[in-house]
Amino acid sequence: MTYATIMHTNFSAMRVAAAAACVLAVVTAAPAWAQTPTDPAAAPPPAPSQPADQPLSDARVDPLQPDFNLSALPVTLRLPAHKMSFRVTHRFLRSLGQGDVGDLLDNFFGFDSGAQIGLELRYGLRPGTQVGIHRTSDQSIELFGQQSLWREGPHPVAIDAIATFEGRHNLRGQHMGAFGALVSRKVAGKAAVYVEPIFVANTNSLPSDLVDHNSTFMLGLGTRVRVRPTTYVVAEVTPRLAGYDPGVAQASFGLEKRVGGHTFQVNFSDGFGTTLGQLALGGVSSHSWYIGFNISRKFF
Repeated sequence: MTYATIMHTNFSAMRVAAAAACVLAVVTAAPAWAQTPTDPAAAPPPAPSQPADQPLSDARVDPLQPDFNLSALPVTLRLPAHKMSFRVTHRFLRSLGQGDVGDLLDNFFGFDSGAQIGLELRYGLRPGTQVGIHRTSDQSIELFGQQSLWREGPHPVAIDAIATFEGRHNLRGQHMGAFGALVSRKVAGKAAVYVEPIFVANTNSLPSDLVDHNSTFMLGLGTRVRVRPTTYVVAEVTPRLAGYDPGVAQASFGLEKRVGGHTFQVNFSDGFGTTLGQLALGGVSSHSWYIGFNISRKFF
């Protein structure tokens, strides 16, 4: 079986899975007319309001943070203890600017090309603490842990600490470690903005005695804007401020839809990175943009 056949089969399976998830979400959602009681006396009593001094539930839907990432950058959404979330990332490898319009249409906007795929599972270890693993199809594996330090509300911003350990060739190759802070603030009930200083060690694969910089300090900047009750626009960029900085800063933007516990996102980026180590290595070119998507599912 050729590589092209394998990638086409994988992509077909992804499309079937995504379509099945959409159909399932639509079928299982009760229609609006079925949710409105015909007899006012039969209407259920309103849910009691939550006392002001009672901690917010991590299982509640956060209308401004429907998922645990923007396009690639992590965010401050808390995962309930002993619950899980699963995410698929998919970045097609053909640049949208390659060739002419006819070539782009023949290749169905890059969908017929190969892709870098990522699979991620995260678990709520305890209240405010989550751990997980993210593996991409280039055989990079990232292990990560995230701890909530401040919650917005009692404090002016939310702050999480994050640490990762990443290795190529299924953790047998180049090792990179990252640590940093995720800072977020909600704006006017319409958007969430993020500032994320992150240090990534050993980003340069060459021996340290042969290079001037062996690590990278980068600043993740991003936002998620709620344009409809369950529809969002996301954008992020990750400039490298110091150290090893090959290529260009990876940037992404996209459109996102929340359907129950699912989140579907179509995005465009100038690189393929979905781990902190890959983001530190930058994008391909400021003139090369690639289409991709994320699909996530919360199990709570």
